[in-house]
Amino acid sequence: MVTAVQIRLKDAGATRELGRVLGRLLGPGDVVILTGELGAGKTTLAQGLAQGLGVSGTVTSPTFTLIQEHQGRLPFYHIDVYRLEDPEAALELGLEEYFYGQGVTLVEWGERLGELLPPEYLEVCLEYDATAGRRATLTARGQRYARILEELKQIAGPGA
Repeated sequence: MVTAVQIRLKDAGATRELGRVLGRLLGPGDVVILTGELGAGKTTLAQGLAQGLGVSGTVTSPTFTLIQEHQGRLPFYHIDVYRLEDPEAALELGLEEYFYGQGVTLVEWGERLGELLPPEYLEVCLEYDATAGRRATLTARGQRYARILEELKQIAGPGA
């Protein structure tokens, strides 16, 4: 069973496409944690994921609003915890309702939540290096997400 996949991303379009493919594979209650430095492509991947879920309209980073809800084939909850100084403040956001709801939840800067994260999720770490380019490392935290990575590997081919 695949528990981690690395994918080279040639540009922002490839990052968006990865998100779109993931969005098609995700189901009710799935949680994606996005990590990476500023400018690594987290919001671009979120936009693609929204497309894969059939969300119409503009998807922007909810840095100042913290949570944006969108409707597609499933509800899409886009959360950005960059501005939260204390993980305990996240409790006030009612994250458990999102993590265990019927939609797909994506959390930018999710690593900041620490022990507040659900026990199972898909982590997507985006990295950008001026020499090597963009890279996504997807890590399954749980069997459901390992199966998603298996499907992704079938779609992406031997390069993934």
